[in-house]
Amino acid sequence: MPNTPTPSRPRRRPGSRSALFVTAAALLASVLTWPAADRAEAAPAAFAHPGVTVSRGQLDFARQQVNAGAQPWKGAYDQMMAGKYASLSRTPKPRAVVECGSYSNPNNGCTDEREDAIAAYTQALAWYVTRDARHARKAIELMDAWSATIQDHTNSNAPLQTGWAGSSWPKAAEIIKYTYDGGWANSGRFATMLRTVYLPEVINGSNSNGNWELSMMEAAVGISVFLEDKTSYDRAMARFRTRTAAYVYLSSDGALPKTVPSQNLDTTQKIVNYWQGQSTFVNGLTQETCRDFTHTGYGISAISHIAETSRIQGQDLYGTDVGERLRHALGFQAKYQLGEAAPGWLCGGSLHLGLGPVTEVGHNALHNRLGHAMTNTERLTAQNRPAASNNLFVAWETLTHGDNPN
Repeated sequence: MPNTPTPSRPRRRPGSRSALFVTAAALLASVLTWPAADRAEAAPAAFAHPGVTVSRGQLDFARQQVNAGAQPWKGAYDQMMAGKYASLSRTPKPRAVVECGSYSNPNNGCTDEREDAIAAYTQALAWYVTRDARHARKAIELMDAWSATIQDHTNSNAPLQTGWAGSSWPKAAEIIKYTYDGGWANSGRFATMLRTVYLPEVINGSNSNGNWELSMMEAAVGISVFLEDKTSYDRAMARFRTRTAAYVYLSSDGALPKTVPSQNLDTTQKIVNYWQGQSTFVNGLTQETCRDFTHTGYGISAISHIAETSRIQGQDLYGTDVGERLRHALGFQAKYQLGEAAPGWLCGGSLHLGLGPVTEVGHNALHNRLGHAMTNTERLTAQNRPAASNNLFVAWETLTHGDNPN
């Protein structure tokens, strides 16, 4: 059953040396026989717009449900509109250089940038649902302020910060550019900002924890759609496929998780250390499960967002290993987020919960559209409705994807 994965090998006490008795030769042989993550197909001949995470059909469905007063969409919309991101009096706070250090030290423009990007997306959604042009103009104001100002991201968290903000900007821009008929004079300058400030920071990926690279690839894929940049789209999608396979474990991977070649994780000990000390691997375990569920949620969310964008652009990754990994990751984490006690072999029997509002997109695609039984994910999704924002790069997904048939 997808939500009750079983260990792929006998349970061992956490930290047991017996879990590490794999010879280097055997490890290297298994690495060499692992199939490389399948490359995504080429970018579409013509990009679909709006086409970053949410499609026109999904937007139309959400609008219809809200206007009919149907739940949970009306409640999700009301929640969105009651918050700070929907305020028409919001003043953008752009900076020429956004400096973000580890644990937000320093935080010079980091929160402002992320929240202005989420606000632009929020205003774009509000425009689409209400057809109130004030919201479209506010979204444009926010995007124009940053595109006229920002020049760089610096400090240790620059790649991740760029990935987070860069995931929200194209979602807002896609809706405004392709559905608002009031004009956006500076859309070209905004595109230049994405091409010269954001894309170079994220397109080469990261060898840090997996949520970094997954969030960066979400930004790279979304930006590539807005720019209609097929080369960058293909490059980002290929890196995404490799990272997803190395982030979520499936028993079909073998005794050990897959790895990203550039990380040189060429011994069992290195792999176990990278997986936060976890030496027993089961379906749906992620590289950051034993770190905490919050960062795990970032990775899962980015996987679902990229898969959704790919589907809108004509290639349904949910039917590939991406979908299988996402399904098991959601089910495995949801089980413990709902309250099941961790067994001793999992993270030493102690989990740091806090998955966040990240299940709607994957649940809708895998359960509602494809018909997979996802009992734990379904329970958690219902429990968390309406899903709000994590104030980083996830926002309003009950409204946009909750039980959405499109």
